[in-house]
Amino acid sequence: MKTLVAGWFSFEQGHGTAGDLLAGELACDWLESAGYSYDIAVDPPFCGGINWRFADPKNYSLVVFVCGPFQKGELEAEFLAHFAGCRLIGLDLTMLERLDEWNPFDVLLERDSSVCARPDITFLSPRKLVPVVGVCLVEPYGAMEEVAHAAIWRLVASRSVAVVKIDTRLDTNITDLRSPSEIESLLARMDLVVTTRLHGTVLALKNGVPTISIDPEAGGAKIIRQAQKIGWPVVFAVDNVTDEALQQALDYCLSEDARIKARACCQRAKKMVEEARDEFITALGCDPAAIDRSEDSKYANINRISVDLDRYAPSDDLQTSRGMRGKMKIILKSIIGRSR
Repeated sequence: MKTLVAGWFSFEQGHGTAGDLLAGELACDWLESAGYSYDIAVDPPFCGGINWRFADPKNYSLVVFVCGPFQKGELEAEFLAHFAGCRLIGLDLTMLERLDEWNPFDVLLERDSSVCARPDITFLSPRKLVPVVGVCLVEPYGAMEEVAHAAIWRLVASRSVAVVKIDTRLDTNITDLRSPSEIESLLARMDLVVTTRLHGTVLALKNGVPTISIDPEAGGAKIIRQAQKIGWPVVFAVDNVTDEALQQALDYCLSEDARIKARACCQRAKKMVEEARDEFITALGCDPAAIDRSEDSKYANINRISVDLDRYAPSDDLQTSRGMRGKMKIILKSIIGRSR
């Protein structure tokens, strides 16, 4: 005799969620640890189990329905009728009917009901995290970007990774990002960025995130030149990239060595940009060193005024005086910032 584990993943129209699947897997783990054999009931698009509609109820001494809402609905009624002769356990359910009016389970360990509430059992589910990969693609513009993008989608489909689509355009944005800071914040939180955009490459490396960069121009153009200039090695021209090379690049970019390399490239790039800034300032007829001294002086004044505020702030209301000092410091920095 076996136990059957079912949930909303057992119904094609059940709207099964990640939480449902995690709870189902956890229930199976608990049964196995207790020495019980089990089947798990699934419906497409899920696989790896049985269809409960064709299961003989006589083969099961116990049926467990796990996770999600449960009420007097058509799907619930069909399921309960099929296993009417079995002992039923409800696990991690939200019971939408009052229990004093309807409870079809022999044992109910609900998530919440008219009687009680418990933590969702997925708090105890195993933590199986996968790399988060940002995919940042250039729009069609007549190069070979379609070839590059097809290779990228084959790459991410071949691994267990969480894909986040990131668009760097702001005149229109297909990922609903609204500002440069939102775009950069998202890129900075990725484990890896795969991109056919120059600024997908730059803004990721700027934040120490390794990139797999494919230049969509035959023979390579601005993306390859940028990567070579700052010393980032994981860059391909679209006409010579292979799936095998991308697989190797993915392994490398998920390593700590790649993170260290990305940070080093960022520091190298910053030094070169600082040199360009000095050339720009000089072209304006100004002395970069003098401007630097002026900036240092401004911030020294902020620190000096902050010390004075701390020294002379009233002490009778410590919390209020601290708040006033904090606001005044912010105002001072804002004023000096606008004068730059």
